[in-house]
Amino acid sequence: MNSRKIGRRQALAAMGGAALSLAVRPACAAIDTISFDELYGKISVLGLTFSDKVKALEGKSVAMRGFMAPPLKAEANFFVLTEMPMALCPFCSSDADWPDDIIVVYLDRTQTFEQANGVIEVSGKLEVGSWTDPETGFVSLLRIVGADFRSV
Repeated sequence: MNSRKIGRRQALAAMGGAALSLAVRPACAAIDTISFDELYGKISVLGLTFSDKVKALEGKSVAMRGFMAPPLKAEANFFVLTEMPMALCPFCSSDADWPDDIIVVYLDRTQTFEQANGVIEVSGKLEVGSWTDPETGFVSLLRIVGADFRSV
């Protein structure tokens, strides 16, 4: 092993475990996580009200886990993240009928999707509020944009 690496490890060890854990923490550690249960503060006959956590995280980097809904086409730059596996198109309604257990994910690039039967983790910037995609006409209340995802 390289003596420079040994010296760095010895120095980190001398500084204590806390310093070591900070030194190896990945840059993405600053990302806030959010769950489906935390998206809305109130659900009533008047509609959905965003939670205080969602309002505070608007425009910030977030990570979220769920299931990829079947995409509308094999190659796309977006998909729907759902709390439970889903077989129906969630965009077939207006935002007034928006389900409380989905969020739209816009990727940095178009990609081919595979059958996703397992849990994935998505990370990207949280956008809040009603928005209509100019290309598809789909309406969403919440989006994670500039996103990427991985199986967990």
